[in-house]
Amino acid sequence: MAQFYFKYGTMNSGKTIEILKVAHNYEEQGKPVVIMTSALDTRDEFGVVSSRIGMRREAVPIGDDMNVYDYIANLPEKPYCILIDESQFLSKQHVYDFARVVDELNVPVMAFGLKNDFQNHLFEGSRELLLLADKIEEIKTICQYCSKKATMVLRTANGKPVYEGEQIQIGGNETYIPVCRRHYFNPDM
Repeated sequence: MAQFYFKYGTMNSGKTIEILKVAHNYEEQGKPVVIMTSALDTRDEFGVVSSRIGMRREAVPIGDDMNVYDYIANLPEKPYCILIDESQFLSKQHVYDFARVVDELNVPVMAFGLKNDFQNHLFEGSRELLLLADKIEEIKTICQYCSKKATMVLRTANGKPVYEGEQIQIGGNETYIPVCRRHYFNPDM
């Protein structure tokens, strides 16, 4: 029986590497997968999943108006697994559609993304994934400033912490850093 997974972690926790590893393992066994990502994430290229260490793969971009259930149901070959990067950017409807993929098409879905934003609020996609996922797993990494587990994402501008602004601002290491709670509130400590 297929299950719906949500694997979350802060920036630099290896979420994309995990997607690429899982895809490789399935495909090595001759089992096709579908890799999908948010159409919002254009850091590397539109419709591409890429890790900070240089690995990359083409992916199906998920736009606001995409019906992901219909897309997967109408594929010529049933995939063994759906892998989603940047799942925090999914809409509530997308998450519900992926739940239908699991329940009605019996295809496992593994969603990878951030849980909370730079203001420590849940993203819409993450909130819905926390509600609907069968299995939830944290992918751990360490704080940039100490050896504690990073649980938050600190947005920076010109090396200074930023605590206000739009929820979504696409960026990488130049903009976001993984931090523990102590260093989120006091990065200079």
